[in-house]
Amino acid sequence: MISRRMLTKEDEDAMGDEVEVRREDQDKINKFSRLHQHELSIEEELKMKNKEKEELDDITTELELADEEDTVPYKIGDAFFHIPLPQAQELLGLSTTKLDEEVEALEDKLGTIRGEMTQIKVELYARFGKAINLET
Repeated sequence: MISRRMLTKEDEDAMGDEVEVRREDQDKINKFSRLHQHELSIEEELKMKNKEKEELDDITTELELADEEDTVPYKIGDAFFHIPLPQAQELLGLSTTKLDEEVEALEDKLGTIRGEMTQIKVELYARFGKAINLET
C-alpha cells in the first residue's frame, strides 16, 4: 500500500518557491524507480533461491539416513531417475554449490543496486529536500 503524506503548512511555507525539475532530475527519478523495481524482483528471486536451498538441505539430511545400497529417485528436468545413493548425494552437493553461487551473485547485485539507490536519494534529497519522497 502506498502511503501518501501531505506537507504541513509550515513545511509549505518553508519551501517557498518550488524547485524546478530539470531533465537530469527527472532522469534520476526514473532511474531510481527502475532500480527499485529491479530490487523488488531480485528480492523475490532471492527468496525463491533460499527456499530451494532449504529444501535441498532437508533432502540431503534425509538421504544421510538412507541405506547405502538403495536407489533413490532423483529429478532431472521433468523426469525422475532411480540412481544409487552416493551418486544422488554427489548430485545434490553439486546442486547446492551451484545454488550457493547463484544466491551470492544475487546478493552482490542487490547490494550494488541499493548502493546506487542510496546515491540517487542523496542527490535528489539535496536538491528537493522535503518536496520529494523516495522512501520505499
